Amino acid sequence: MWNKEIETMSRKDMQALQLRRLQATVKRVYNKVPFYRKKLDEAGITPDSIKTLEDIKKIPFTVKDDLRDNYPFGLFAVPMKNIVRIHASSGTTGKPTTVGYTAADLDMWSECVARLATMAGATADDTAQIAFGYGLFTGAFGLHYGLEKIGATVIPMSSGNTEKQIMIMQDYKSTILVSTPSYALYMAEVMEDLGVKKSDICLKVGLFGAEGSTEEMRAELEKRWGIIATENYGMSELIGPGVSGECIHKTGMHINEDFFIPEIINSETGEVLPEGEFGELVITTVSKEGIPLLRYRTKDITCLMYEPCPCGRTSVRMHKIQGRTDDMLIIRGVNVFPTQVESVLLGIEHISPHYQLVVTKNGYIDELKVVVELEDSSLLDSFSRLESLEKHIRHKLHVVLGIDAKVQLAEPKTIERSVGKAKRVIDLRGEKQK
Repeated sequence: MWNKEIETMSRKDMQALQLRRLQATVKRVYNKVPFYRKKLDEAGITPDSIKTLEDIKKIPFTVKDDLRDNYPFGLFAVPMKNIVRIHASSGTTGKPTTVGYTAADLDMWSECVARLATMAGATADDTAQIAFGYGLFTGAFGLHYGLEKIGATVIPMSSGNTEKQIMIMQDYKSTILVSTPSYALYMAEVMEDLGVKKSDICLKVGLFGAEGSTEEMRAELEKRWGIIATENYGMSELIGPGVSGECIHKTGMHINEDFFIPEIINSETGEVLPEGEFGELVITTVSKEGIPLLRYRTKDITCLMYEPCPCGRTSVRMHKIQGRTDDMLIIRGVNVFPTQVESVLLGIEHISPHYQLVVTKNGYIDELKVVVELEDSSLLDSFSRLESLEKHIRHKLHVVLGIDAKVQLAEPKTIERSVGKAKRVIDLRGEKQK
């Protein structure tokens, strides 16, 4: 274990610690964040209202729109001079959801990842190859500093350039792979095409995240690579990767409860559900300084498990994410909303407001195609104008989404109309591709 005192703490002592930190967090945001002061005042809540952990139910929920509405720094609880790092995730209007970290936040983040890496089997003797994209995305940096904290050697490869990934993996004798599950499977295919065998590499552990995956995908990863494939969970708003992670027994993801208080609610009513029932995960951060969040609705569907784990850790575990309560797509580890695409398309000349998103899989890699209707069929007579328009749309989509999407320009009035809700998304990832 990385931090045995915390990871094996009794339920009584953990709850006492959580209560102290919850009370301090509520007091801090009440005094430092006008948004929260107003929200708590409207609910009749003051810092003195939080006397037990059960009182967390009195606190109003925070949702992603609250971060968007207060873009970029309206929810920060410290002056900008205390913010040493900014990360962001995509937003539905092209404005990212912005989060800030103090030096203490970065230390806490590294501690969280050090724990989940250790419980998955990582040690100071390992060499970790990080195949997440570096940038505003939190995944790469979160795993990077957490693995360095335990003393592992880190190779900041970033994503893409797959043949070089395989070469580096062989030459540097990487023992840990950090990536999305789908990219890991694609890398395995490339490795086989190159004639590289499992015996030619030294991988032993996969730390996978940023997108949902099935047990079948885990089994395939373990077979292809000959590794222990573990899953971890997080999101930019909460910290990044490090909220929870699997131990080698793979009985659910252990939550770092000293930093995050989890609840499961009925997404329709907001009612807190009993232990073991599936519902929407709600997280309260109780140690973050830069941007603390009270009862943040993640929209991820899971359940909480409190029974003992064979590894000896006493922390509550969360089940593998079963889905989301909204219509968000996850394409190659990046969150994509149809409304993001719409916000791009409606600002471009010569195309109509009718469009569809077609999601497929090319092997194990998600692909997104945006089918867009032309306003005027006369454009079909000019290949150069069509090509220029297609490139323009692709560029605009890439700026907002952060990924490349194919663009198909369709003739006017060829996309099916609907008198009810338009069917914007055609997700074919579960079907066999021709």
